[in-house]
Amino acid sequence: MKKTFRAKKEELDNVLSFIHESLSEYLNQKLLLKIDLVVEEIFANIANYAYNNGDGDVEIEVKNIDNKVVILFEDSGVPFNPLEVPEVDVALPTEEREIGGLGIYMVRKIMDNVEYMYKENKNILVIEKNIDVEV
Repeated sequence: MKKTFRAKKEELDNVLSFIHESLSEYLNQKLLLKIDLVVEEIFANIANYAYNNGDGDVEIEVKNIDNKVVILFEDSGVPFNPLEVPEVDVALPTEEREIGGLGIYMVRKIMDNVEYMYKENKNILVIEKNIDVEV
């Protein structure tokens, strides 16, 4: 399933509804909540930072391929590779850590694979989660 949303924070509930509609038959509630966290983080970052003028879209595609959930986010905002953000050292006390980076850290920890590419003036972020191993 594929759907386009305005890259606005107000669209988050619609995005999560789309994710649930697309995945509820494949995922248990625990895994669906994890996916919600990841999708919320990614969508919020696109809504807050992708478009300098504040106006743009994000296309989200959801697939179930061979017991793997694949979600693709595509926007034509400012080029940004979240995988280039340095890993957060969560062992450090909070006051010693750099600000930011926890969201992508969480995405990397929850998902089994995260890939980014910039192609034809579009940011493309693909996240994958194996569902045959989660209970």
